[in-house]
Amino acid sequence: VQLQAFGGGLVQAGGFLRLSCSASGSIFSINAMRWYRQPPGNERKLVATISSGGRTNYPDSLKGRFTISRDNAKKTVYLQIHSLKPEDTAVYYCNVDYIDYRGTLYANYWGQGTQVTVSS
Repeated sequence: VQLQAFGGGLVQAGGFLRLSCSASGSIFSINAMRWYRQPPGNERKLVATISSGGRTNYPDSLKGRFTISRDNAKKTVYLQIHSLKPEDTAVYYCNVDYIDYRGTLYANYWGQGTQVTVSS
């Protein structure tokens, strides 16, 4: 199983980015999908969560500029970031809970990150 993230890059403050992360491989279904970020020299922290039914959740400190969504048919999760700030600079990682065709649950499965750099 692979999780491949796309959409990072260098953006000016105030700009907009849409990250995507697609899952492939032996996946029967995906439960929760999440985005985390890890700024330089800091720990990785949760940015957003979306359930299989589309219910979203964000840390209070990040509500308003981040929008998580998903396309179950494409096994893809998205993260839109509006009004980017230099402090949004980080490596953004996707993370999922999935079930394979044997019915085995794999929780907190990580993808590779995508770098987001916001210039002031």
